[in-house]
Amino acid sequence: MEGVLTGLRAAAEPTRLRLLHLLSQGELTVTELTQILGQSQPRVSRHLKLMCEAGLLDRFPEGAWVFYRLAAKGNGATLARHLLDLLPAADPVLALDQQRLTAIRGSRAERAQSYFSANASRWDEIRSLHVDDAEVEKALLGIFAGRSVRDLVDMGTGTGRVLEVLGPRVERATGIDLSREMLSVARANLERAGLGNCMVRQGDITQLPLPAATADAVTIHQVLHYAADPAAVVAEAARVLEPGGRLAVIDFAPHDLEILRDQHAHRRLGFENAEVEGWFKTVGLTSRPAVSLPGKPLTVMIWIAEKPVQGALA
Repeated sequence: MEGVLTGLRAAAEPTRLRLLHLLSQGELTVTELTQILGQSQPRVSRHLKLMCEAGLLDRFPEGAWVFYRLAAKGNGATLARHLLDLLPAADPVLALDQQRLTAIRGSRAERAQSYFSANASRWDEIRSLHVDDAEVEKALLGIFAGRSVRDLVDMGTGTGRVLEVLGPRVERATGIDLSREMLSVARANLERAGLGNCMVRQGDITQLPLPAATADAVTIHQVLHYAADPAAVVAEAARVLEPGGRLAVIDFAPHDLEILRDQHAHRRLGFENAEVEGWFKTVGLTSRPAVSLPGKPLTVMIWIAEKPVQGALA
């Protein structure tokens, strides 16, 4: 009862209800919230702090910024959703907040698109060398088909494409990337796709800001060839994967295109099956048959592994 009362007290104020309504639609910074609400930063921050402490909101630092959104799990999240159901859809204050939110999202999308346009040639040049992305995405969907995925983690999410592909088929998805510019692109893409169950976070993929055994699906898409220590990335994926969970690693088979190392910062020119499967074995994962998608000249591989359930046969 005390938890429910704490949550109700934390929400029982007009500005806090407005914050709940806004943050149920995606993550926003304090600056963006002050622009929408027309209130001072200290006042908005106090409201947010109280609501976070009550479990109604989640708080995610990202460099000098902090993002907030409706809590994803827990009793506070359940209470927040019930309160949102009670808010009148035609309320004029909420309608004005919605207009301002739409304007801020539009501005954010324009900035993200400008960044992506300025760097698009980097991705387009590499994509021209391997099998079409649609084939890779179809194969990835097949790998998780028939599985009820609650929590997906996409390591090195970049522009959030894997979240766009798998997001409609999972309960929750989190993309982790170190680049704030890439995360801006990803947020705009996810908002445009209407994927409110997906979020992105800034973080080091060798030290994920996530507890152990909290994801039942993990993806590492075209990331390992940039990594200084690919085995450490796989080990971190295994750490957050829960027993029975599945890992999919998408990267290149061995090749000799030195231009990718010289001009696109690739540290590794693809990986042998035995090498990747060796990393899986070292961290206690069981390898499944890999998927090969031949291209010209690059072949895309999808290596698959699962974390065994204790007491179950491999």
